[in-house]
Amino acid sequence: MRIITIIPAYNEETAILNVVKGVKKYSDVLVVDDGSTDKTAILAKNVGATVIKHWKNIGKGAAIKTGLKSAIEDDYDFMVLLDGDGQHDPQCIPFLLGGMDGVDLLIGSRFLNMTPQNMPLQRRLSNGITTWLIRFMTGYHITDSQCGFRVISKKAAPFFTGISYNDYVYESEVLCKASENDLVVGERPIQCIYGNEKSYVRARHVLHYLMFTLRLLVRKLLRRI
Repeated sequence: MRIITIIPAYNEETAILNVVKGVKKYSDVLVVDDGSTDKTAILAKNVGATVIKHWKNIGKGAAIKTGLKSAIEDDYDFMVLLDGDGQHDPQCIPFLLGGMDGVDLLIGSRFLNMTPQNMPLQRRLSNGITTWLIRFMTGYHITDSQCGFRVISKKAAPFFTGISYNDYVYESEVLCKASENDLVVGERPIQCIYGNEKSYVRARHVLHYLMFTLRLLVRKLLRRI
């Protein structure tokens, strides 16, 4: 069984060393540097990660798609997605992989059987609204639609490489695409470490997500008609 962890990263030089070192204990490591202007790519390569670099910042979704395409070409069986800012504990990788029996996409949930520690209030609110919407659209009984700590099977990965979104909307559209193709989605509980991580979500991203939400509702209405 071949496993690779894909780490989308943008200006994460303060955390990427420890993240890559932690992940290497469990899988191969691919860092997709999404146009960083710092030493993210160099540091990741120095500690043994394979690095693919975008020469300009395109978005987290674009970085994930680049990583998935590479992993598909290299014939990996499972692809772990993990953020590069140190919020996700690599020690959870074996636990998440253990939930992949009969599952195509597994999400690490910060809300399953627990209350997230130190999670900013605005994140809780936005995640709660988004998760409700995705549950309504897909029928998946999930608790955390926005967590970036995920595992994708070889079977499922090709469905997610053609998604048009390049920003944070991508992770929500993955769940919609999974539903449209009758993929099995599961969850396992994880904890996240919140500190002084930078947020790259801007007003244009919020507007983009509102447009995405509107399109989801229209799609749901058309299906019922």
